[in-house]
Amino acid sequence: VEESLAKNRLIFLASQKDLTEETPSENSIYQVGTVAMIMRMRKLADGRVKILIQGMTKAKILDFHQEKPFFNVSVEKISDDFKTDEEIQLVSESLIRSAKEHLEKIIALGKVLSPDILLVLDDINEPGRVADLIASNLGLKVNEAQKILETTDHHERLRLVNEILIAEVDVLGMQAKIRTTAKDEMSKSQREYFLREQ
Repeated sequence: VEESLAKNRLIFLASQKDLTEETPSENSIYQVGTVAMIMRMRKLADGRVKILIQGMTKAKILDFHQEKPFFNVSVEKISDDFKTDEEIQLVSESLIRSAKEHLEKIIALGKVLSPDILLVLDDINEPGRVADLIASNLGLKVNEAQKILETTDHHERLRLVNEILIAEVDVLGMQAKIRTTAKDEMSKSQREYFLREQ
């Protein structure tokens, strides 16, 4: 971070395949990540560093130049191709609507998300950007998020996000059903206890 701040403020962010590994090697880091600009840095009292970054573009590692004291890599930008003919536009619209509906259901079922996410989504009409915004707010497991990050086709990426949203709706629906059943059982046993006491 300090090296980057002294130069161009750019940093490449990539996830580890195994988050418990203390000192990852080249092979234990995903090849696809994000080039980001460091906007702000703050050193915390316990020695950690907190940074605010802004993602610039997806990129893939080409070469590792050094491993210590930090990784230094060459990267290649990954471009997202987005075509806009009429048929593709219809697919985009249906995928976006589906994603928004599923997101609304998730919020209605009690998942805590950024309150502004639906407002922000109203202004976006590119399926790739919709997929990225939703995925970045869902708190996904690293391997799920990595799969989405590595998918360059906009529609395929939004399809993946829709699958995750559908699964989340199912899980949250089942949790709500279990809570309701447990509450009903508790009410029933409380009524029986009360009647017995009478």
